[in-house]
Amino acid sequence: MTRHGKPVAYLTRRHTDAVETAFAEHFDVSVNIGDLPRSAVELAQALQQCDVLVPTVTDQIDDQVLAQGHFRATLVANVGVGINHIDLTAAGRAGLAVTNTPDVLTDDTADLTLALILMAARRLGEGERVVRGNRWHGLAPTWHLGRTLRGRTLGVVGYGRIGRAVARRARALGMSVTWIGRPGGAAPPDAEQAPSLDALLAVSDVVTLHAPASPDTRHLMNAARIGAMRSGSILINTARGSLVDEHALAIALRDGHLFAAGLDVHEHEPRINQTLLGLENVVLLPHLGSATLETRTAMGLRALDNALDWLAGRRPRDLVS
Repeated sequence: MTRHGKPVAYLTRRHTDAVETAFAEHFDVSVNIGDLPRSAVELAQALQQCDVLVPTVTDQIDDQVLAQGHFRATLVANVGVGINHIDLTAAGRAGLAVTNTPDVLTDDTADLTLALILMAARRLGEGERVVRGNRWHGLAPTWHLGRTLRGRTLGVVGYGRIGRAVARRARALGMSVTWIGRPGGAAPPDAEQAPSLDALLAVSDVVTLHAPASPDTRHLMNAARIGAMRSGSILINTARGSLVDEHALAIALRDGHLFAAGLDVHEHEPRINQTLLGLENVVLLPHLGSATLETRTAMGLRALDNALDWLAGRRPRDLVS
């Protein structure tokens, strides 16, 4: 079950030098040098040839992959918190345990969420495009006006680690906070729990999504709920693309019901909704929530810790299946 005396790990994407070096100390490592998503056939082949598969959110490990035979691998050590791209039931049938990497990306994802709120409210993406297009003719008092955040209400949908971290940052800007979802700890006294999502939408000037992806949350923000948002409000999503009906969002932005939106995640990544691409009042980022050198290194090392625990017969601390 080893190659050159070491167990084999397959990394489906390139990782930081520190992560790849650390894996190489304990594993005979195969890395997807091309750094593009693997096909179902390629993922199945990797599972047949390695002891530990180390995927990311770009790898769809579904029944199409997992029904292709008996696997040498016994662990899928996912790099990332979300595991909606992994069919846990099918993984169990295939004899695969699954781990993830929580905790280490909270602050950087919260920082990016705040950046998106500021970009959307102050129309920063539009402004930069004007400057780069050599279309700026100097300051004009009524041109390119955004929205003030101080005194506004932030609605946080999903009040776990990241949701609470965003709320702390928003309060520093002078925003009040209302939230729904399971608090991942004691709810702070200066944030108000909303009785329902509809109630939250009715009072929020900015709505930020931090719920997990599941069949129950798919298109959580559908046409009706986007329509129930306050006129001139802002929608932010740094959680999972499936939470938002992008067609309905595009209509609300085009027609002016929403002032702006900011998306770091997309329903069909890496493909982007073509209507959204044509709108100025939406900020579109390429899934950068955890994209700092420090956090991506910490995520990879956390996956390594889980893999080492599993192969040593210990229960990994981040075992999800």
